[in-house]
Amino acid sequence: MRAGQTALEAGATIHSDIARGFIRCEVIRWDDLLSAGSHVEVAKRALQRLEGKTYVVQDGDVLNIRFNI
Repeated sequence: MRAGQTALEAGATIHSDIARGFIRCEVIRWDDLLSAGSHVEVAKRALQRLEGKTYVVQDGDVLNIRFNI
């Protein structure tokens, strides 16, 4: 990815179908995931958030992209 790309463009970097069916993405900061130890613990601590396709991905973000084709 290049600096300044959106979540939609990040999905397209992985596969064009992800971009085509993009719904939302779950965003977790890498350091939060590391300190929590798992996605389950991140959710318990409410450290993840939902963002739309215009979200500009930041360095250190971990994305779980929701999509449907």
